Amino acid sequence: MSFTPTARRVFAIELNSATDNPLVFGDEILSGGNFHGEPLAFQLDFLAVALSALAGISERRIDRLVNPALNEDLPPFLAGHAGLESGLMMAQVTAASLVAENRVLSHPASTGSITTSGNKEDFVSMGMTSATKLQRVVRNTRAVLAIEALAAARALDLLAPLKSSPSLEEVRAQIRAVSPAIEGDRPFYRDIAALEALLERPGGLTR
Repeated sequence: MSFTPTARRVFAIELNSATDNPLVFGDEILSGGNFHGEPLAFQLDFLAVALSALAGISERRIDRLVNPALNEDLPPFLAGHAGLESGLMMAQVTAASLVAENRVLSHPASTGSITTSGNKEDFVSMGMTSATKLQRVVRNTRAVLAIEALAAARALDLLAPLKSSPSLEEVRAQIRAVSPAIEGDRPFYRDIAALEALLERPGGLTR
């Protein structure tokens, strides 16, 4: 997972900070709650919100490709034989479901404290909850982006012999290397998983 520059900076500061409590400076002892994880929790929650927005934008692009009211000259749901095949209709439904889950998961955990340790830890960051939620948001968003890649490659296939730019044709070739051209209905979970793995590589799905 790539952190934004702000998140990287905050994590670098916290990882290199003294977190002992109290801090001992010679004869001087300072107690300042230096173990508090709120800065990290904030960044983890911010990242979940940003990725949820990205997944939402991606899902809208998927809908634009499959929706017969919006996709112009493309067949409904990118099906080879509309009415006899489902095409990518359920793939878009899956993306919509993941986006809906992200919306729930992007509710910040860092805003809710429950006092612990006999009131010694009177304000708790809930950063671990922020982290575990973010993990799920990352996985969900990667899956939505994989579905968009699947739909985009299928749309380009259907527009043949027209071609896109050389860069996008290279990307389509990367997609087709792990996800064969669609001929009739088939389960797409293998295609989506393969494209997720492609997106997870350093550099992702790029030229």
